[in-house]
Amino acid sequence: MRLDKYLKVSRLIKRRTVANEACDAGRVLVNDKPAKASAAVKAGDIIEILFGTRSVKVEVLSVAETVKKEEAKEMYREL
Repeated sequence: MRLDKYLKVSRLIKRRTVANEACDAGRVLVNDKPAKASAAVKAGDIIEILFGTRSVKVEVLSVAETVKKEEAKEMYREL
């Protein structure tokens, strides 16, 4: 699955366009490397998102095309 779509489906970022912009600005790292929005995400990857002064680091547990709002948090584990 594409990185920008994963960020939206997992609700780490609310909109796919915002996820795209964050990737283009170099604020999203996958396995400690800056990643493009089109980068493939799979279970076991570590994603770090830099939001201004704070950062969120998560491990991808599962990848699904669609999930319910309540189940979105089960797609990743915060580190």
